[in-house]
Amino acid sequence: MEYRYLGKSGLQLSALSFGSWVTFAKQIGDNMADTLMGIAYDNGINFFDNAEVYALGESEKMMGRVLRQKNWDRTSYVISSKAFFGWRGKNNKPNQTGLSRKHLTEACHEALQRLQLDYLDLFFCHRPDKKVPIEEVVWTMNTLIQQGKILYWGTSEWSGVEIMEAFRVADQHHLIGPTTEQPQYNLFERDKMENEYLGIFRTKGLGTTIWSPLASGLLTGKYNNGIPEGSRLALSGYEWLRDGLVVEERIKKTRKLSDYANALGLDISALSIAWCLKNQNVSTAILGATKKEQLLSNLKALEILPKLTPDVMEIIDSIMLTSPRVPEY
Repeated sequence: MEYRYLGKSGLQLSALSFGSWVTFAKQIGDNMADTLMGIAYDNGINFFDNAEVYALGESEKMMGRVLRQKNWDRTSYVISSKAFFGWRGKNNKPNQTGLSRKHLTEACHEALQRLQLDYLDLFFCHRPDKKVPIEEVVWTMNTLIQQGKILYWGTSEWSGVEIMEAFRVADQHHLIGPTTEQPQYNLFERDKMENEYLGIFRTKGLGTTIWSPLASGLLTGKYNNGIPEGSRLALSGYEWLRDGLVVEERIKKTRKLSDYANALGLDISALSIAWCLKNQNVSTAILGATKKEQLLSNLKALEILPKLTPDVMEIIDSIMLTSPRVPEY
């Protein structure tokens, strides 16, 4: 396993990490979660990602049960949670969502209870909150760090402007700013990582824990001929994800990429993940899996990295045609 520093911080994360979104308490139960987390840990993965909204809190409870059963050395792994959407779904009341000091503080406490932990290594603002001053957010996260409840904080799907405003507030008041951003990044979604955040990487040393390196499974090729029953995009409640991903243009590109991967003798999934890791601004790529064979296959992405020569990367770009226009600095 390769380990990378999370931006300019001293925290080292495995280049591949393991997340619970959609799968935990939705597609798999405790036994499979235990198996998959065990495989991940045994293969050097040290970062496990979660959030309050995943399966409305049940995902964190499941991960907490697995961690308790495993009894791994707490210093050997990194755990995250994220707050914004709440965990009560349609029953959310005022102050049970968003980034107010009240919700962030209570969400942190609730995540610690569900995960059965004394502290979170990473705590993310799961989305920007247009109704809460960024000063309130930065001060709250700084307080949680001082209290020892979290070690680092970050953002998820924030704009570059919002992230820089958080840094400005932190610098102005001598507070701890965000260490990391968690954006979607894959061969279809590239603008933030390869364009919008470039100045932040350069001037602030922001780390990234990217999600959906396989575009929710689209880049595995399994949706090339329709949506299989039991797959992530077939789940009720994820129509928004399916409608945004499964469009004919993307399917055509995935088929072409599959053909190219086959010609190289490579698995398209591992190739797509390795492509993400080729970006030096990616601290870790979060994997999701429902089967051990799937996880073991995706772990081979690190073996493929050396094969992604400039020529290969150029051919992939010519197939996908998704590279953003980058301003010259």
